[in-house]
Amino acid sequence: MPTLWERIARDTNGADYGRAYAERFRRIAERGGDVHGEAALVHALAPEASVLDAGCGTGRVAARLAELGHEVMGVDVDPVMLAEAERDHPDLDWRQDDLSTFDLGRAFDVVLVAGNTLPLLEPGTLGPACTALAAHVAPGGRLVTGFGLDAEHLPAGCPVLPLAQVDAALAAAGLEVVERWSSWQRTPFADQRDGYAVTVAETRTGGSGGVRG
Repeated sequence: MPTLWERIARDTNGADYGRAYAERFRRIAERGGDVHGEAALVHALAPEASVLDAGCGTGRVAARLAELGHEVMGVDVDPVMLAEAERDHPDLDWRQDDLSTFDLGRAFDVVLVAGNTLPLLEPGTLGPACTALAAHVAPGGRLVTGFGLDAEHLPAGCPVLPLAQVDAALAAAGLEVVERWSSWQRTPFADQRDGYAVTVAETRTGGSGGVRG
């Protein structure tokens, strides 16, 4: 059965939605637009970090992080999007897996969850996904996530995900929110009405972050 993301993507761009998604960002970059805000923020926060791009899609962010010198791995549930990542960046490590159940067997300094990945999770899987994501954050590491907070900042058909639910799921997974902005350029955040939130959470002492050996 197609995932929520796959249904939305196909309705918007047809069966070849992976190629359409990648081309859209290429056109933005060709016009001089900034398509590297996520990677730039991660690099500024942790310039030598190993990074897991969770919900990596076509690989735009992971590829930029690799260019900046990061050890990076990308994981996504969607084989159509991953096919684009593998075609454009065959030298990088791409994995197909479900974020609510995945186990890569290792931890990363930063787990990045961008691209409206959290609101596009399957219904009822936010808690398990946050637990699985936290298990891949190294002790003392960070989870960084950004997503739209209203219909204007989300794909058509994507449900709005209240920040309070995300914060509760992160806390239950052993992660503590330490920073929040309304853009990847670190614009100050006021509340849900800002339309977008970028959240940084860190592993708590004694929390569940970090893969157990």
